[in-house]
Amino acid sequence: MAKSSKRRAPHSPYSSPDQLSLIGFETPFYNQLDPNNRWVVLSAQIPWDVLVNLFNKHNPPKQTGRPALNPRVLIGAVIIKHMLNLDDRETVAQITENMYLQYFLGYSSYIKEPPFDPSLFVDIRRRLGQELIAEMNERIYGFSMDKGSKKGKKTEKTDKKGKDPTDELPTNKGEVIYDATVCPQDIAYPTDLGLLNTAREITEAIIDHLHTKQPIGKKPRTYRQKARKSYLKVAQNKNPSKKTIRSGIKAQLQYLRRNFKTVEKQLDQFEVFPLDPTLQRKYWVIQTVYAQQLAMFEKRTHQMDDRIVSIHQPHVHPIVRGKARSKTEFGAKIHLSLVDGYSFLDTIS
Repeated sequence: MAKSSKRRAPHSPYSSPDQLSLIGFETPFYNQLDPNNRWVVLSAQIPWDVLVNLFNKHNPPKQTGRPALNPRVLIGAVIIKHMLNLDDRETVAQITENMYLQYFLGYSSYIKEPPFDPSLFVDIRRRLGQELIAEMNERIYGFSMDKGSKKGKKTEKTDKKGKDPTDELPTNKGEVIYDATVCPQDIAYPTDLGLLNTAREITEAIIDHLHTKQPIGKKPRTYRQKARKSYLKVAQNKNPSKKTIRSGIKAQLQYLRRNFKTVEKQLDQFEVFPLDPTLQRKYWVIQTVYAQQLAMFEKRTHQMDDRIVSIHQPHVHPIVRGKARSKTEFGAKIHLSLVDGYSFLDTIS
């Protein structure tokens, strides 16, 4: 089977917003863009030159190799993604299909090819760190205030002579709203039984991987079919009793403990540690999950300090909110300040 190769997106150099025009933007239908469109209006409210310079300052372009993508395209794509609440693939698809989004990204004409591969969003998020985003947010706010002050100066000139307009200016300016909230993380709702079942499946994958690398004798038994049936017997029960859930957790703990012993025996046969960093990290995480679940099972409790609720995202912690819809939320705790309609992220933990 032939390997599928990714097509490189066309390289579009950065152009200052002063060089772009609604009239000169070529569309597939040979019509001019609507100047009142939200993306056209928003494009004029962002200091692209300043943001691009900040991005290049924190991420200097390489002197060799293929030229880097247009920073405005990268920054604008992140804005589009979060404003429309889209995933990575859908964001690229919308940009490819929508000429107003392409104008927002600084294109001089409509291009029917995607701007970049959706997987590049991972690298974009890494480059746009918390400090850079906060600095960009402040520059956008300052740009908006400057535009507002220029409009105010124009209205002052129209006032009657002999009247000082500065006397009527308010002593304070606007208001600041503070809020502490949670950024919900996209994870499956955690249950003790579900976490143990996922951990067991990972250990089974590790056993298969180690046996493939060094096939000595028969592959160790894991009883994965019996363990799967034991899990489904409880998980598919619409209203399982506490006794049934506790019995299912006990069974998964036993299967998981057996798999740990098998993995340790297999690892002893290698001179060099055979697991890649991804599997090694998961192995460490599920060992912590097993220790936490075993302690809670023995103490008959569901609370644990620094409890892991997601094996793939162990940094996500539960936060009790007490809301009617969801008493507990999972994600980062943030502190926001709202100034003149602009949100500033003060603290994240």
